[in-house]
Amino acid sequence: MGQQIPIRTSATIAGKEIILETGKLAALTDGAIMLRVGDTMILATVVAKEKALPNQSFFPLSVDYREKFAAAGRIPGNFFKREARPSDYEILVSRLIDRAIRPLFPNYYLCETQVFVTLISGEVETLADSYAALAASAALMVSDIPFVGGPISEVRVARINGEFVINPTRTALLEADMQFIVAGTADSICMVEGEASECQEAELIEAIKVAHVAIKEQIALQLELRKLVGRTENRAYEVPEENETLKEEIKELCRQGIYDLALAGTDKATRRNGFKTIKEEAEATLTEKYGDEEWPNLAEMFDRYFDMLKKETARDAVLTHKVRLDGRKPNEIRPIWCEVDYLPSPHGSALFNRGETQSLTTITLGSKLDEQMIDTALDHRFDRFMLHYNFPPFCTNEVKRAFGVSRREVGHGNLARRSLEMMMPENYAYVVRVVSDILESNGSSSMATVCAGSLALMDAGVPLKAAVSGIAMGLITDNTRSVVLSDILGDEDHLGDMDFKVTGTADGICAVQMDIKIDGLDYELLTNALAQAREGRLHILGEMNKVIAKPNDDLKPHAPRIIAMIIDSSFIGAVIGSGGKVIQGLQKETGTTITVEEKNNQGHIQISGELEGVKKAAAYIEGIITEPEVGTEYEGKVVKLMPFGAFVEFLPGKDGLLHISEISYARVENVEDAFAEGDIVKVKLIEVDARTGKFKLSRKALLPKPEGYVEKERSTGPRTGGNNNRGGGYGNKGGGQGGNKGGYNKRND
Repeated sequence: MGQQIPIRTSATIAGKEIILETGKLAALTDGAIMLRVGDTMILATVVAKEKALPNQSFFPLSVDYREKFAAAGRIPGNFFKREARPSDYEILVSRLIDRAIRPLFPNYYLCETQVFVTLISGEVETLADSYAALAASAALMVSDIPFVGGPISEVRVARINGEFVINPTRTALLEADMQFIVAGTADSICMVEGEASECQEAELIEAIKVAHVAIKEQIALQLELRKLVGRTENRAYEVPEENETLKEEIKELCRQGIYDLALAGTDKATRRNGFKTIKEEAEATLTEKYGDEEWPNLAEMFDRYFDMLKKETARDAVLTHKVRLDGRKPNEIRPIWCEVDYLPSPHGSALFNRGETQSLTTITLGSKLDEQMIDTALDHRFDRFMLHYNFPPFCTNEVKRAFGVSRREVGHGNLARRSLEMMMPENYAYVVRVVSDILESNGSSSMATVCAGSLALMDAGVPLKAAVSGIAMGLITDNTRSVVLSDILGDEDHLGDMDFKVTGTADGICAVQMDIKIDGLDYELLTNALAQAREGRLHILGEMNKVIAKPNDDLKPHAPRIIAMIIDSSFIGAVIGSGGKVIQGLQKETGTTITVEEKNNQGHIQISGELEGVKKAAAYIEGIITEPEVGTEYEGKVVKLMPFGAFVEFLPGKDGLLHISEISYARVENVEDAFAEGDIVKVKLIEVDARTGKFKLSRKALLPKPEGYVEKERSTGPRTGGNNNRGGGYGNKGGGQGGNKGGYNKRND
C-alpha cells in the first residue's frame, strides 16, 4: 500500500496559522488529526468499539493527553528514562478536553470510546493545552463516531496590559492579570476554567465573549475539514427500546412521593433512604403485577425510568416552588462553622464546615529544599506553593478501594491551589504545602478546601494579601423557567444544568470553573449567576472573618524560621568553603539547613531551622561577607597561641595577629598568662598589611592609657627587625615584619 495523500486545511486565527491534517498518520484509527501551529504538532486519535457491552448503563469515555519528551528534544529525567505515569499537568489537560466533549455525545451512545491526544513536537513559547481540545474535536469530526453536539473548540484568553489576547505565548502569559481556558460550540459556551487577580464579574464575561469569537473560527475550520473528508453520516448505535406503559406506571406509582420528598427539606441520608423506599415499593408492586418470569426483562428499564422520573420531578419542584431539596431558598447558603488552630503539631490548621461538607486543612512550611520539581516536556521549574486535595471514600459513607490520587482529586486541588496562590505574598521565603482532607461531602468540597485553606494559611501566619472564599453555583432551567442555586448540594449538581465554581476575595474573582450541560446559556443568565455568586462569596467571607480576620502576626513557635540573604557572587566560594567545608560545618554547628544558588550575578542564600540557630548562621555569613575596616572594634575568639602573640578570629574565616605587645600597656611575659584558646576578646583592627593582606589587631588600643605612659618607638634597623627575605617577626628585643618565608618568632634577625 502506498503512502496516503493527506487532506489538509488551514486558517489564520488570532494571528497564528492553524493547520489541520488527516489521512497521513494513524490510518487504522476511526479518526486521526495532526494539528500544527508553528513548530508545535499535536496528534489526536479516536477509537470506539462497535457495540456497547450488555447491560451497559454509562458512557465509558476515556480521554488522555500525553507529552513526548522527544517533542522538546529532551530525555526524561526519571530512573527509567522513559515517559511514566501522566503528570498533574497532563491530567489537567485531559480533564479540560473531557469536560468539554463528554456532554455532546448522544444520551444512549454507550460504546466504549477513547480519545488520545499526544504532543509530538513542541516549542516552548506555544502552550499546547490551548490547542489540545481543538485537535480532539477535529479527530471526532472526521470519524463516524456520533459526536452529535460537536464540533467544539477551546482557546486561552488572557488580559495582558489591558488587552485581551487569544492563545498568548508562554512569556507573554507571565504578564497577564487574568487568564481562562474557554470551550464552546458555535452557539454557546460549555466550559470555563482559569484564574485572575481579583477581576470583576463584567470583566470575566467580556473575556468569555472574546474567546467565543475565536472558538467559532476554529469550529468553521473543523467543519471545512469534515466536508473535504466527505464525512456526512455517523455510525448507527443501539437505542434501548421504550415501554411507554411501564413508564406511565412508574410515574403513577412514584411521582407524588418523589415530589413530596423533594419539597420536604431533608438531609442527604434521609433523602437517599426516602427515594430508595419509594423505588423499592414501586418495584415490589410491579414485580407482583408482571410476575417473576417477565420482570427480570423489565428491571433495567425500570431503573432507567425511575432515575429519569426522579430527576424530572425534583427539577420541576424546584422550578415551581423555588424551594430546594434541603429546604433552602435559591440564594441561601448552608449553615457554616469553622475553627482554626485545631491541630497542635502542623504549622497551621483549620476546620471548615458548610452543611454536610467538611474540610480539615493543614499548612506545612518548608525551605528551598522542599520545592517541588515540575518536569514536563516543555516546562522544567520548581514550585514553591502546593495544594493537595484528598477525597477518601468514607466522606460520602462509601466503601471503596484506594488506588492512589484520582484525576478528580488532581482537578479539584488545582482549582483550590490557583485560587489561594493568587493571594500569596510575592517572593515569600517559605515553601508552602496545603493539604485538604475532605471528611464529609455533600457538594462543594473543592470550595470548602478554598475556605479552609485561606483560614489555615492565616492561622499559620502566612501574610495573605486577602482572605479567599469559594462557592459552587447551580442552575435548573426548562428554557422558560430558570432558577440559579447558590452553594449547591451533590444531588443538585447531578440534576442541575450547570456547575459553576467561583472563588475570590471581597474585591474580586480569583478563579472560576464552569461546566454547562445545556445549549444556549445566555450572558444575561450568566451575569445573574455571577452576581448571586458574589453575594454568597461575601457572606461566606463574613463567617470566616468571625474566626480569623487577618493573618497571625507571627509563625507558630514550632514552625521553622527562615532568613534570606543576597550577597555578592564573589563571596559564594567563601560561604561554601573548599569542598563545602564551611557551609557543612556551619549547618552542623547551628542545626540549620542552608542553600546557596547564583542568580543574576548574585548569591541567594536561605537559612532555615530553629530561630537561634538561624540567627547564629546568618551572623556568621554576615561576618564572611563583611570587609574588615581599620579602626573598627570586633569581638573575636582566640584560635591559636604563639610565643609572640595570639591569633584571633574576629570575623568568620578572618583572623589576625594580636601581638604580645598589643595585649596590654603592662608588660606581658607569656601569652598563656593572658589568654587560653577559645577565649572571647575584644580587639581593634589597627592595620592591614598592603602586601600580604594580613590583619594586625590590638587589645591595648581599647584600654585606658596609664597616666604618664610614653609610647616607645620601634626599631627598624636592617639587622634588628628589617623587612628581609628570610622572614622574621615581632621579637621581644626588637625585630621587623618577616619577608617571603614569613612567620612570627622571638629571635633577633
